[in-house]
Amino acid sequence: MAAKLEEIRLAAARVASSHGLDLVDIELVGPSKERVLRVYLEKNAEGRERLKAAIAAGAEDLPERLVEGTLSVEQLSGITHEDCAAFSRDFGVLLDVEDLIPGAEYTLEASSPGLDRKLSKLEDFQRFAGSLIKVQTFEPIRNNRHWQGRLGAGAGETVKLDLNAVKQNSKSRKAGVSTVEIALENIEKAQLVAEI
Repeated sequence: MAAKLEEIRLAAARVASSHGLDLVDIELVGPSKERVLRVYLEKNAEGRERLKAAIAAGAEDLPERLVEGTLSVEQLSGITHEDCAAFSRDFGVLLDVEDLIPGAEYTLEASSPGLDRKLSKLEDFQRFAGSLIKVQTFEPIRNNRHWQGRLGAGAGETVKLDLNAVKQNSKSRKAGVSTVEIALENIEKAQLVAEI
């Protein structure tokens, strides 16, 4: 009997919400006896706003790079080990009670999406406007499927990349453009590039 990924996703979102978190993504990988359910979480919008207020108020015990502004609250996601532990405890019980992963042999991992998090929805691209990203397309644009640049505001269902933000590979340079617009439906993979 196969795991029902959409039911797992909905259950994870419910539990995350009860902890003031948002579900970013889930993955169920590995063979049946070594399955790993990875759940990527972040503070919800309200939690991120509280973190921004704490920075503005000069709160202590905040990461140095966050306070000095070299790391944004949006990239950090604000999740702690305690958040992950509390979520894992409650979600693990729910998974077992509702038997969402039949066979009971799996490892549950809960974590932040990381500084190089995946971008998949229009809301992700809007939220991270101004960030450095890399994109792989299904169909080539100007004979290139791999692009890297600063994410600008797109119009509707497209994203705009400023290619002058980073040194481009030879194919990108040969394209002879400083910006590229990519339709969301043409994006195979997209992720943030950590700026450290």
